[in-house]
Amino acid sequence: MKSKISDELSRRIFLRGAAGVSLFATSGCEKIEDLLGKRPQEGPVVPPSGEGVDLVSHVLNRITFGPDPSEYARVKGLGVDDESAIGVFLEEQLNPNEIEDRRTQRAVRRLEAIHAPLGELYEYKEAHLLEQLTRATLIRATRSKRQLFEVMVHFWSDHFNIDISKKECRWLKVADDREVIRRHAMGDFSALLKASAISPAMLWYLDGRENRKSGEREKPNENYARELLELHTLGVGGGYTQKDVMEVARCLSGWTVRGKDRFFKGKVEFHADAHDDGAKVVLGNEIASGGGKKDLDDILEIVGSHPSTARFLGKKLCIRFIADEPSEASINEVARKFLSSKGDIKATLRAVFGTQEFLQGPRTQKLKRPFEFIVSALRGVRARVSSEMDVVDYLIRMGHAPFQYPTPDGYPDVASPWTGTLLWRWHFAIALARNEVSKNIKVEEKLLIEKAGGVDGLAASLLGRNPSVEEQVAIERSGEPLALLMASPGFQWR
Repeated sequence: MKSKISDELSRRIFLRGAAGVSLFATSGCEKIEDLLGKRPQEGPVVPPSGEGVDLVSHVLNRITFGPDPSEYARVKGLGVDDESAIGVFLEEQLNPNEIEDRRTQRAVRRLEAIHAPLGELYEYKEAHLLEQLTRATLIRATRSKRQLFEVMVHFWSDHFNIDISKKECRWLKVADDREVIRRHAMGDFSALLKASAISPAMLWYLDGRENRKSGEREKPNENYARELLELHTLGVGGGYTQKDVMEVARCLSGWTVRGKDRFFKGKVEFHADAHDDGAKVVLGNEIASGGGKKDLDDILEIVGSHPSTARFLGKKLCIRFIADEPSEASINEVARKFLSSKGDIKATLRAVFGTQEFLQGPRTQKLKRPFEFIVSALRGVRARVSSEMDVVDYLIRMGHAPFQYPTPDGYPDVASPWTGTLLWRWHFAIALARNEVSKNIKVEEKLLIEKAGGVDGLAASLLGRNPSVEEQVAIERSGEPLALLMASPGFQWR
């Protein structure tokens, strides 16, 4: 751990500063851009001025990784009132390809390994690939203007989770992130589902490559079939049986990944002689014999358009954007749109953002996961970052390093699993405010306060509202306003 702050010092600072209140930037330019005087122009900082979190701050907190200090004023100016401004902003974010993002793309392009063709990925050491993939993830989350797209990339990465430490996934997850998750994150769910099903990384991770039938007595490997139904589509309680799991496994038999061929290593193939080509019945749907590789498309169409899938995904999206326990009305509304749009992800997101619960429900009810907390802090204080990897140690200690969750269900998206990370959040808040995370991450606290119009303005910028009297007292007593603000409940919850 680079920070030298002791647990006792952390405790003293925040207990002293928090008397009377309970405590539960786009990331900066590349150094070369600074030297050339090409830092992007920073917009004016006009902090929120209300006593509570208004609609603009609420939406920025929910659909992005946290606003840059100037983002509130920019979004506010998109319409004649908050509702119209948010409508414009949401449509802007729902069409990421129309958002100019050359600076982020240029930074990611420098990471050559993650852009290598599938077969060439094996030429790199796995540790190097993990580092570059992690760096790219942090760069995009902190710098990209296409914030909703990046949030959805994280959502689908958890939904179709692959632990990069398992066997060939150490190389193949790079291609999965690029060709499956990022390519389809805002597209069509059926296309995303099929891309995942025949992803070489997924075939390795959930043992689909070993699902073959070469004799009458040989049973198919049901591992991927079970997770397809339980985690990727219908969900637990979605109406499938063990018989359905076995029938789905039969449909998916014969798909594999080349492992020995030097020139085609990682290539996905269908071997008809290893496929169970008999008749099947899945969820009451008959699949005729002789279908061969078409069985894959048939089964994905059945499960991808199932009402249980619509409800399962609708609930997960509501949990991500609305609340840990969203209302049945919101879930049903989103599920209906998923079905009527035939899995159109943008249309489904519009339904989420159009629910009364999203627009008018309780705010600051979602605890930021560690990745979200760290990235929102970097963005919120306009940290100048020349080495994103310097925050990974904090992510590892808080249990939220990208691509390293060990089970197929992905990182949890509710508060309870993350409440034990408070101490390390304090560590990070203090280290970031003091410029002690590393020499590669710099924050100009005095300049932030000046541009925000004072400490209260800085507080409003980070909290999305004016600080309460209790918070003002705590900030003054702490002697370290920026650190206290980033560690406060108002910043931890979005």
